[in-house]
Amino acid sequence: MLILAATPMGDVGDASQRLRDALATADVVAAEDTRRTKHLASGLGVTITGKVVSFYDQVETARLPGLVDAVRDGKSVLLVTDAGMPSVSDPGYRLVAACVDADLPVTCLPGPSAVTTALALSGLPVERFCFDGFPPRKQGQRSKFFESLKSESRACVFFEAPHRLAACLADAVAVLGPDRRAAVCRELTKTYEEVKRGTLGELAAWAEDGVRGEITVVLAGAVAVASEPEDLIDDVEQLVASGMRLKDACAQLAVDGVSKRELYEAVLASRVAGV
Repeated sequence: MLILAATPMGDVGDASQRLRDALATADVVAAEDTRRTKHLASGLGVTITGKVVSFYDQVETARLPGLVDAVRDGKSVLLVTDAGMPSVSDPGYRLVAACVDADLPVTCLPGPSAVTTALALSGLPVERFCFDGFPPRKQGQRSKFFESLKSESRACVFFEAPHRLAACLADAVAVLGPDRRAAVCRELTKTYEEVKRGTLGELAAWAEDGVRGEITVVLAGAVAVASEPEDLIDDVEQLVASGMRLKDACAQLAVDGVSKRELYEAVLASRVAGV
């Protein structure tokens, strides 16, 4: 079986017992960085008894046949990355796909994730969200990336390198305006964890002095501009379908010219009409 396992982002105390057991018993441990994985095991008081092989971007394709064969031969192959969940902006997708194509079993040991941790800490409405990995490095392409988020009603989560954060946020201000709310999460679960919340304009000014560490950004969803409550009914129903209470969905989507009560009554009237 192929086993995907989430690893701590910084605090080794976040490691699950299942991860500890898998590190100790797997026949093969495929690691993005073998040194970091061995250091993690040492910190957890775990002895890795299986074979440890590297599995990072540059060798991923070459390693696939051997790892798939190991699973086919009945061995347990544990896939771990430096932090968080394999396949999420980390190596892993191709190995999962290869095992699926070969009709071999794949399972996952859930655990730490910078995406969901940042969403929870952001203080923004995140009932619906999208994840976009890393924005493009070049300014022109990055501006197009933000253009695609102008009307995105879901919160958007993305990673960014610390030395590009200031330029990234400046481009976001240029395209989305200074008033869109966001949160910059730095060094999650680590000693110097910091969450900076505010408008894009405020965050861009803050980042100008330089920022260090692992960065995760949460961008609030766009608020629909409408003059009639009927224009927002579909968006409300989407939030309700995702698990939000109707009153809360109306409160989130109400805009200038449309009160929460008007929107609530419009949704109820639409439902009655549709019966």
